[in-house]
This record gives sequence, C-alpha cells and structure tokens, in this order.
Amino acid sequence: MDRRAFLAGTGAALLAVPRAAEAQKSERIARVGVLGIGPAPSPEELAKSVATNPFWLSMRQLGWIDGQNMVVERRFGESADQLRTGAADLVRLKVDVLFASSAGLAKILQLETKSIPIVVGRADNDLVAAGLVESLARPGGNITGAQLLNDELVPKRLELLKALVPNLSKVALLREDVTTSALPQLSGRYDQRVALAARSLGIEVHTFIVRRAGDLAAAFLGMRKNRDQGVLVTSAAFMFVHRKAVIDLAAAHRVPAIYEIQVFVEPGGLMSYGVNASEMQRRAAVYVDKILKGAKPADLPIEQPTTFELVINLKTAKALGLTVPQSLLARADQVIQ
Repeated sequence: MDRRAFLAGTGAALLAVPRAAEAQKSERIARVGVLGIGPAPSPEELAKSVATNPFWLSMRQLGWIDGQNMVVERRFGESADQLRTGAADLVRLKVDVLFASSAGLAKILQLETKSIPIVVGRADNDLVAAGLVESLARPGGNITGAQLLNDELVPKRLELLKALVPNLSKVALLREDVTTSALPQLSGRYDQRVALAARSLGIEVHTFIVRRAGDLAAAFLGMRKNRDQGVLVTSAAFMFVHRKAVIDLAAAHRVPAIYEIQVFVEPGGLMSYGVNASEMQRRAAVYVDKILKGAKPADLPIEQPTTFELVINLKTAKALGLTVPQSLLARADQVIQ
C-alpha cells in the first residue's frame, strides 16, 4: 500500500504536475514570501535548508530556481510581535504568494492581507474550525494547502505511549503559544481532545505551555517534579524549529516522548505517529506552482492525509530502559535501529 497517498478535501486528486520546462519559460520573475519562526538563519544554514528541504527541492523540480526566475523573500520572528512585523514586511513587498508551515503562521499572514494567496504546508489545526477557510472542498478566501488532523490522532498517540510505557498514569502535554496564540480557540479544542482521550485511558494530564526556547528546560523540570511518565509533544512550527532541544531534554530527563511527525524521531526522538511531513511539503510546492501560474487558492481544495506512519527509535527506547513489545514493532512502519 502506498503510505504516502493523500486525498484532497473534495476526494479529487490534484491535477498532473506541470513540467518543469513550463516554469522555466516564464519571463516574469516570481516573488515568493516565506514567514518562519525562530532566529534568522545564517547564510550557511539557509543554503543547507534549501539544498535538503523537500519543499525547495520540489520547487526546483517544477522549474522554479531562486535567483533565476524566482526571488524568495524570507522573514523570521521569535515572538508573536516579531512574526507580525515580518508578515507586514512581506505584504508590503507585494509578493505573488506567501508560504507558511502552520495554521498559526498562516493566520498571522492573513491578518495582514486578504488578497495575496497563502499556502499552508502542514496546518497543525483544523483550518475550517480556525476560520481560515470556508470549507475543505472550496476554501473560498486567500488560503489553501494541507492540514495534519492532529486533533483526531490524539487518542491513538496516547494509546501507543501507554502500550510502550508500563503502568502509564501521568502524561505531560507540551505545546507552544507563539504561533498558536493567533488561534486561541484551537488551543482549547486541542487541550479538550487530549483531556477526553486521557480520561478514557485512565491517564492524568499536565499541560506545559512554552512561549520561548528558554521555557523548554523549565517545562521538563516540571515534568520531572510531577513524575510524569511520558510526554505528548505537539508539532507546531515552534517545536519543529526547536526539536533538537526538545529531543535532548527528553533524553536528559528520561521522559518517553511521542511526537506527531517523523522528523523528531530520526535524530533521536522515541516514537511518532502521524503523516509523512516531507510528502506534504512536496505537495505544498505543487500548490505554490499552480498559484504562480494563475490558479486561485479559493479553488484549490485543502488536502488531508489518508494514511499515517508509526516510527519507533529502538536505540532511544533502549537508552530509556524500555522494551518495545513485539506487537508494537509489528505495527511500526519504520523501526530505527
């Protein structure tokens, strides 16, 4: 079975990807704006990201090359205010399309413009519930892209953590309030889903909200004080940027963690259950390409995943003194030795 299959909100597949040559023939220089969280990367870090990130690799395959037929404007911020300033700068530059990796960042951009198209690479929240789009089939405004269905996967993630950690009774929820502060109603919705799922499994939940990178260490100290036996880590843009710190702190405090996407597990995280984020980034590039060629975001359906992957890092499990049940290994789509 193709574990990377995705279904558009309407149930219709995307149109065939245009050939790269079509983009190369364009005489107009496309302007793409990107809003990212965290400190501005160094030239070396940026070059590495462009060379390895599935989104930019796909853009190149589609014929869009920065410095030739495309100019990329990037703005970064470490707080809600800085992100809002960055969003305003991008709008003033009158870029052709804006790209953001999360629903919170998309909301910050939409507060500045209702006309410039915005593509969300992997919205961590329900875009309809967030009020960012009218419907999955026909978004209706200036936002389109894909969403992760993270709310709906909370019960499964807690079940998996309970299957791995003997006598699990206390779990921490680690989430951020930098990008999600733009969508407070969705944070409450997510917390409620976690509480309901935990109650059904007989698990007590303690929530830790971080607003800057410096809060992460204190959050894990709090988990140890509470004697939490595991942690559910959200995949919002803030956590993604600071994933190394999260992974290192979980290891240092010996807290088994389950993540929402695989990129946390490859460098040492314990376990993840969710979509293939790299595939979503590649498909986001297809949407950016379509918009640059004249498509309207209002007409491009929101994509949702139809398959999910369980990834387990055996080396990390061993370091934590955990024995992964054979039943769990049999369900895993990937096991990292």
